Amino acid sequence: MKLARKIAPGQKVSLKDFDPDEKSGFVDKNDPKAAEQLEADQKVICELQEKLYAESSRGLLVVLQAMDTAGKDGVLRKVVGPLDSRGVHVVTFKAPSSTELAHDYLWRVHAHTPRKGDMVFFNRSHYEDVLVVRVLELVEKARWQRRFDHINDFERMLGDEGITVVKFFLHISKDEQKKRLQERLDDPDKNWKWEDADLKMRGYWDKFQSAYEDVLGKTSTENAPWYVVPANRKWHRDLCVARVLAETLQKMAPKYPHKDIDTKIVIPD
Repeated sequence: MKLARKIAPGQKVSLKDFDPDEKSGFVDKNDPKAAEQLEADQKVICELQEKLYAESSRGLLVVLQAMDTAGKDGVLRKVVGPLDSRGVHVVTFKAPSSTELAHDYLWRVHAHTPRKGDMVFFNRSHYEDVLVVRVLELVEKARWQRRFDHINDFERMLGDEGITVVKFFLHISKDEQKKRLQERLDDPDKNWKWEDADLKMRGYWDKFQSAYEDVLGKTSTENAPWYVVPANRKWHRDLCVARVLAETLQKMAPKYPHKDIDTKIVIPD
């Protein structure tokens, strides 16, 4: 079952061609088939993550990018929550510090890529350096344009070293973002999520859409593909991500390592 749409290398992307309200044939969040699918995929992810950790020879990097309110944190709660915390890490990238700005833009990212056996989830990522810096004009055009090749080379290097890379763009509509931002104002239990900067970024909606279209088209590769996830419906968004992660781990096919031990050993009292 295909829920998210994979971007082919070199594909020209227009986000208007992707319906953020897509349900992939499910009725709604109460559809028992949707619950069964999510449960089945979560089981696969948990089982194979344990094998990946035990195998300790490869890693998996999961990149989450989205407009504000699209649900990166929600995906992490749903997907990462059941996993073995020994081999799973979440890294949230915010505005770079003065120390990070004193280095190249990939310096702060590389240190957080997966160790052998680990799954690492990036909540935002190195892609901010071809998104925010472009939209807010923090660096000149020629500089951020060069970074597409840098990033492709970086991710290819990770792949050559045994790190599988999979990337998700959680796609919501402008109307849905407005609804979710309003909920943060209206619901006292969600007030803590409110950031004045969210309104500022919303003002750049069209520019961000264009920037994401370039990112998806220029940095989706065979070894590090992008998936566009319809994210207006939270339950469907989670289904999409879980399905792709289950398929990715199945393709990696990690196995428990063989240990040559004497199974006749008796543990003393």
